[in-house]
Amino acid sequence: MQRSTKIVATLGPASSETGVLTRMIEAGVDVVRLNFSHGTHDDHRKRVELVRDCVRRVGRTVGIMVDLQGPKIRVGKFAEGKVELANGSAFILDAACKLGDAARVGLDYPELVGDVEPGAVLLLDDGRIVLDVESIRGREIHCRVRVGGTLSNNKGINRQGGGLSAPALTDKDKGDIRLAAEFNADYVAVSFPKSGADIRQARELLAAAGSDALIIAKIERTEAIAALEEILDASDAIMVARGDLAVEVGDAAVPALQKRMIRVAREHNKVAITATQMMESMISSPVPTRAEVSDVANAVLDGTDAVMLSAETAAGKYPVETIEAMARICVEAEKSEEITLDSHFLDRVFTRIDQSIAMAALFTAYHLKVKAIAALTQSGSTALWMSRINCGVPIYALTPEIRSRYRMSLYRDVFPLMMRYIGHDREEALREAEEELIRAGAVQPGDTIVLTIGEPVGTPGGTNTMKIVRVGEHSYSAGRSSL
Repeated sequence: MQRSTKIVATLGPASSETGVLTRMIEAGVDVVRLNFSHGTHDDHRKRVELVRDCVRRVGRTVGIMVDLQGPKIRVGKFAEGKVELANGSAFILDAACKLGDAARVGLDYPELVGDVEPGAVLLLDDGRIVLDVESIRGREIHCRVRVGGTLSNNKGINRQGGGLSAPALTDKDKGDIRLAAEFNADYVAVSFPKSGADIRQARELLAAAGSDALIIAKIERTEAIAALEEILDASDAIMVARGDLAVEVGDAAVPALQKRMIRVAREHNKVAITATQMMESMISSPVPTRAEVSDVANAVLDGTDAVMLSAETAAGKYPVETIEAMARICVEAEKSEEITLDSHFLDRVFTRIDQSIAMAALFTAYHLKVKAIAALTQSGSTALWMSRINCGVPIYALTPEIRSRYRMSLYRDVFPLMMRYIGHDREEALREAEEELIRAGAVQPGDTIVLTIGEPVGTPGGTNTMKIVRVGEHSYSAGRSSL
């Protein structure tokens, strides 16, 4: 069975060698993630070259995602590297402190002093340390340790319930956006957006740098939940970033939010990625826990487009085995998916011709039980719309546009294929589409497929025709069902 759910793998020291990365791609990686919280620009350039070399060698379509660091608010450094904080002890977050000790530590975000007030709760190191704010004195935040433990250099700070004013895009992010444009990243993920305006700013910066990369909004702030609709409208995809989100809203709230975000993204014709600690134990274990298996499977059943690996492939001992395990789980979960296609059409109104054709193709493919849907597309929009509803039939997106091909690597149920033909002759385009489907092993002569195309051929956004064809019959001008 072909896997419909896509796999995103983060690159790092464990996955930056040609042999390992080649095996990862062969095992099923669909998109590689470059985490700009770590590494230099030269490090990232080298990894991009490595990815593209391995992709050419393996012959698969693998997209490249740049994940911006964003305003990660952290404590400073300690003179001894770390301290032990005891429950009930006093502790000061001091914007003027250079090297910390057991009594105080510096801040890399001095503006935190203006973002909190007595009674606020600060969560450090992903919630492992909990501080209650008692008073603000100049540039010092005086706290009482509610939950203590070991606190080391540069650990992150969140405010319970949200409310931090740090902008989504830092000066570092703006420089990193220019780098993403330089090597033609397919996706750029914006960390900690609070509104649609943050996403629009990122898009403007990308455009100014000469990039049309698609933008992923990482949902990890309380404010982003309230602004989900406007963030979806402004972005191309969302990431359910469960780490920081859980710290801000509480871990128990995250599963229901995950389901809601994936559902709303699909309703808005946007892509959804589920991330954070999906196979965390495989950093050091060759097999996942049963809880991790269930977590990945439930994300698939929720309808996520992609599941993402972070430290598991960036720094873990078993990057290839982790991808193999995740792929197996996705395939098994997809087997049990219930297809309720007809109900999706009851309350929908289609105002665009190309979107109406996409929906007609799904309906026809499902009821005729065809072998495949073939979408000849310039921009990939038709394939994206089709992929928002599961009809149980694989969607092969054939495009002459290299950028569109790599963007579609993240769409669930969509398998992008490259067409060489870029002219305006419909017969020639359809003939090549058939040949490419046969060459890819998607169909055989005699199979019935549903095919969508725009006429005149080669016009972006111009899908206006649906045909039901039998593979191997090369006359497309007569005797075919057409809409």
